[in-house]
Amino acid sequence: MSAEFETIHNHHERAVFDAIRQHAPSYPHVTARDLLPDVACVALNRLPPRYIRHKVDMAFYLTERERQDAEATVDDAVRFAFEFVQARSAMKARA
Repeated sequence: MSAEFETIHNHHERAVFDAIRQHAPSYPHVTARDLLPDVACVALNRLPPRYIRHKVDMAFYLTERERQDAEATVDDAVRFAFEFVQARSAMKARA
């Protein structure tokens, strides 16, 4: 069986990565090398999984309102993740 499983990914990944890049300057204590991947994991785990094969798969099925709601949900998840990781990092530094 030769399946193209490599084409499957979570629709929210790209949006989360982009939102992290956008918000990173507001969180100078969260360094790119060691903590931004943690921020991505926390944010993605707060979002419902939406697996797709092609980006266009979701574009055809979302209304403009659903697209806006998804953007706001991703933004909220990323802000939460930055705060969570920053707080954990500060606690670890004090120990």
